Amino acid sequence: MNDTHLHHHEAHLQSSDLLKDIVIGMSDGLTVPFALAAGLSGAVQGNVSLVWIAGIAEIAAGSIAMGLGGYLAGKTEQDHYNSELKNEYWEVVNKREVEIEEVRKVFIDWGLSKQTAEEATREIIKDDKRWVDFMMKHELGLEEPDPKRAGKSAFNIGMSYIVGGLIPLTPYFFVGHALEGLKISAVITLVCLFVFGYFKSRMTGVNPIIGALKVVMIGAAAAGAAFGIAKAIEGGH
Repeated sequence: MNDTHLHHHEAHLQSSDLLKDIVIGMSDGLTVPFALAAGLSGAVQGNVSLVWIAGIAEIAAGSIAMGLGGYLAGKTEQDHYNSELKNEYWEVVNKREVEIEEVRKVFIDWGLSKQTAEEATREIIKDDKRWVDFMMKHELGLEEPDPKRAGKSAFNIGMSYIVGGLIPLTPYFFVGHALEGLKISAVITLVCLFVFGYFKSRMTGVNPIIGALKVVMIGAAAAGAAFGIAKAIEGGH
C-alpha cells in the first residue's frame, strides 16, 4: 500500500513538472514567432519566403534559449538542494542539540503532546539520514528534485517552443503573399492562444474564460505592435 502511494506521488510530481514545462515553452512559442511573422509581414508584404525563413531561424534560436533556461533552472534547483543537504548533515553533527530542539519544535507545532513529541523526536534522531531528510522536508520545505530534471526540462521546454512556434508560421508555407499568410496565421494562432489560455487558467485556478481572453489579448497586442512598427518604419523610408 505504502509503495503504491509513493509511486503515485512521484508520478504526480513528474506530471506537474511536465505540464509546467509545456506551459512555459508553448506560451512563448505561440507568441514570439507570431509577433515576428506579423512584423515581417508588415515590412516585406509580398516576400513570403523571408517571413518563414526568419521564422524558422527564430524558432531554432528561441527553442535553444528557452531550453537552456530550463536546464539552468533545473540545475540551480538541484544545486540548492544539495547545498542545503550538506548544511543539514553538518548541523546534525556540529549543532546536534539545536537540531534536536528543531525536530521537537516541528512535532509540537503539529499539535502533538510534549510526551508524544519527545518520543517521536527520539525515534527520528536514531538515524542521521532519516533525521536530515525530515529536516529538509519539514523545516526547509524542500523536496529532493529529480536528478534528471534539468535535461528533461530543457527538452520539454524546447520542444514545446518549437511546436508552439510552428503554429503561427505554418500558413506562410502555403500562400504566395505575406499579408495573406498573416490573416490565416492570426485566426489559427488566436484560436490556439484561447485554447491554451483556457487550459492554463484551469490548471492555475484562474477563471478559464478570463484567463484565455488575457492570453489572446497579449498575443494580439504583441503581433499588432510588431506589424504597426514595421509598417511605420517602412513608411518612413
